[in-house]
Amino acid sequence: MRESLSQILVHYYLLCGRLNSIEGGLYKLDCNTKGAMLYEAESTKSMAEYGDFSPNDDAIKELIPNLDYSQPIEDIPLFLAQVTKFHGGDAIAIGTAISHTISDGVSSIHFINSWAKLTRGDTLDPNELPFLDRTVFTASRLPALRRFDHPEFKPPPLILGRTDSSEEQKKKTRFALLKLTAEHVQKLKQNANTGYSESQERPYSRFEAIGAHIWRCACMARELDKNQPTVARTVVDVRNKVNPPLPKNYFGNALGITVTPVCLVGEMISEPLSYGAKMIREAVERVSNDEYIRSQIDVIARGEYRAGMFFVGSPTMAFISWMGMPVYEADFGWGKPDYFGPGAVSPVDIGMMAPTPQGDGSMLIFMHFQIAHMDKFLNLFWDTLQYN
Repeated sequence: MRESLSQILVHYYLLCGRLNSIEGGLYKLDCNTKGAMLYEAESTKSMAEYGDFSPNDDAIKELIPNLDYSQPIEDIPLFLAQVTKFHGGDAIAIGTAISHTISDGVSSIHFINSWAKLTRGDTLDPNELPFLDRTVFTASRLPALRRFDHPEFKPPPLILGRTDSSEEQKKKTRFALLKLTAEHVQKLKQNANTGYSESQERPYSRFEAIGAHIWRCACMARELDKNQPTVARTVVDVRNKVNPPLPKNYFGNALGITVTPVCLVGEMISEPLSYGAKMIREAVERVSNDEYIRSQIDVIARGEYRAGMFFVGSPTMAFISWMGMPVYEADFGWGKPDYFGPGAVSPVDIGMMAPTPQGDGSMLIFMHFQIAHMDKFLNLFWDTLQYN
């Protein structure tokens, strides 16, 4: 694994560099070949003792490289990996940490799968090598004018009667792992597409249906005023939405941030599941054309957007999808993984959707939600799976 990592990093040399902060709160990448880090560890526990590998659990932190963020950013590696042997020799875990400044989920999984391919003795095809040209996302030289309104960069709705979100941000969240069977997923799709007509472009997808269900249950669990505004946020892979389309092996961040139209809690609760699915579709379609994506890049380049304004402490939900990603292709020579998942989930109200290793249509949802509302959310999530 050490030899194959050195080989793959020749192609992914960006991961051997370091970040430097520059004016305006931005960063630049210094390709100084300081290198990546690979650790070997042994656990005193068997694989079974780790349970379902719940993100944010203290136990799973043992399987992921520990990073000291108190050191200068110029000294922090951009890629770290840890190979841990479980007690009893029944299995190993490969934990990785990749800087999101350098790579999104699609690129990171492509890198890991390529590294695995070299480890098991295969060679990479030319189309598997990373496309590293970042000029495809260079900001325009047009005058600083807004071509679109960009609601995704505006502060999220506040709870009615509040002037800021400070009180909500003090509240803690907790984690839950939701396991949807293929039958659960199909039921949600059926509910979302009840009344589907040929006038629709296509039936609502599992992402739209599951996202709408999470959002709807969150609205009910929070017990907010029916006139409370709410939105849902997500990100969209824009590799095939820019003109010309990016190569599938583009290595970097190619995500468009988007937000649904503003809805009222009362509408989310009283309307059928298709209502929330329709709002999510509108959000995704907003970042589905080159002009809008280029405008979004310009807004970010001018420093008009900061990630900190996201959804913390507001009546929103966020979704992230790993569906469709080849997350179970990382065969390092011992077979495909029994489990692939995040080591941590942001401690805000968010749901991450991912496939299971069975590949039978079942889903995992890595969920964070405020402690005060989590129990009611979980009851609603499972009890209302049967509503029409």
